Amino acid sequence: MRKPLIGALLALATTCSLAADPAALRVDAPYLRLPPPGAAATGAFMRIDNDGSSARQLVRADSPAAETVELHTHINENGMMKMRAVPAIPIPAGGSTELKPGSYHVMLIGMKQALKAGDSVPITLRFDDGTQLRIEAPARPIHAEGMMHGGMKH
Repeated sequence: MRKPLIGALLALATTCSLAADPAALRVDAPYLRLPPPGAAATGAFMRIDNDGSSARQLVRADSPAAETVELHTHINENGMMKMRAVPAIPIPAGGSTELKPGSYHVMLIGMKQALKAGDSVPITLRFDDGTQLRIEAPARPIHAEGMMHGGMKH
């Protein structure tokens, strides 16, 4: 009687330690780039913090505001920066991952409505442990200084 009980308690303890802790994942400062008139795609940016002891991956994002939502990054291919879809975005244990222009981001393709500055877009982030976080990303205009390329002279 005692051995089955101990085995069951150990199994339960292991299962509990592997359970997702949604409080371990947080999103800070989400925003969406306001797309130019006529553009059908834009990027969402934020910082994802992981206070947990296990690394996580953002594996999917959804939004009712777009036909398609993909996870993307930029890579340097023969001296040219190119945007590529990725299957997941890593979030290190006890750390954070910055989704920012020129790096990881959530790509919203086929926007269903034109946006104006301040409009908020709902996005659901889905992680490899089953955690789902619903965020609101306000649309912000692309600032002129953000579009400047360092070292260019006209």
